Amino acid sequence: MENLDEILKFGKALAEKAGEEIKAAFLQEKKIETKAGCADLVTETDKKVECMIIDEIKKTYPHHQFIGEESVAGGLKCNLTDAPTWIVDPVDGTTNFVHRYPYVAVCLGFCVNKIPVLGVVYNAISGEMFAAIKGKGAFCNERKIQVSKETDLKKSLIMAEFGSARDPERLDFVLNNLRSIISTPVHSIHCMGSAALNICAVASGQAEAYVEFGIHCWDYCAASVILEEAGGLALDTTCTPLDLMARRILAACNMDIAQGLSSRLTHIELPRD
Repeated sequence: MENLDEILKFGKALAEKAGEEIKAAFLQEKKIETKAGCADLVTETDKKVECMIIDEIKKTYPHHQFIGEESVAGGLKCNLTDAPTWIVDPVDGTTNFVHRYPYVAVCLGFCVNKIPVLGVVYNAISGEMFAAIKGKGAFCNERKIQVSKETDLKKSLIMAEFGSARDPERLDFVLNNLRSIISTPVHSIHCMGSAALNICAVASGQAEAYVEFGIHCWDYCAASVILEEAGGLALDTTCTPLDLMARRILAACNMDIAQGLSSRLTHIELPRD
C-alpha cells in the first residue's frame, strides 16, 4: 500500500521546488522550440524542470513509474500500467510562460491501478497550491475548496481553449463548438491558457465547467482528482466516465451543467495517448 499522505507531502514540496525554477526564468528571455505545430511550444525550462522532477521521484520512490510530457515528446512511450505512476506536466501553460502571462502550473498526478488518486497543481507565479487525495477533500493553500452550486447553464461561466492546432478543419471544429456554447447563451467563456488551472477554477467555484478536445493525460490527471474532491465531475465530453488516455475532458460542477454543455458540443475521437 502506498502512503498517500507522505506522497502528497513529497509532491507539494517537489512542485514548489519546480516552481522556483519556473519563477526564476519567468521574466527572462527564453529559447523557444516547437513540437507538433507552430503553436505547440516548448522551452528549455520545460525540459529542465521535468528532468528535475523525474530525478527526484526516482531517488525517493524508485519503484514508481512516470509519464512526462517532455519525455513522451522525446520518444518515450506513454504507457499507463497498474504500477504506481506519476503523470507529470512540468509547465502547464507554456505559451503563457513564453509571454509572461502569470498562469503557469506544475502538475503532478499520481495513479494506482490506472486510477488517479492524488493531484498537485501549483501556480508557480501566484503561489496557489491546489492539492487533493482521493477521499480526503480538495484544498488551495490548505483552505478547503468546493465547486459552484449553479445548475443553470445559462448562468454559467465556461472555461475553454482554442488549442494548438491551426489547420482549417480543426479550427472550424473548435470555433463551432465555442459558438454553440456562447449562444446557449452562457454568461461568458474564458481561456486561462492552462488546462489544469481551468479545471482548478471549476474546483474552486470560480467557473461552472471546462471542456477541451486534443489535450493529454498530463494536462488533466492531477486536476481531475482536485475537481472530484471539491465535489465536481471529471468526465468524458459525452458525460460518460473519464478515459485518461482519450485526450478529451468535460469538467463540471454538477451533472446538470455537464449534460447541458455536452449537448451543445460536436464530439470527435482523437488518437489516444
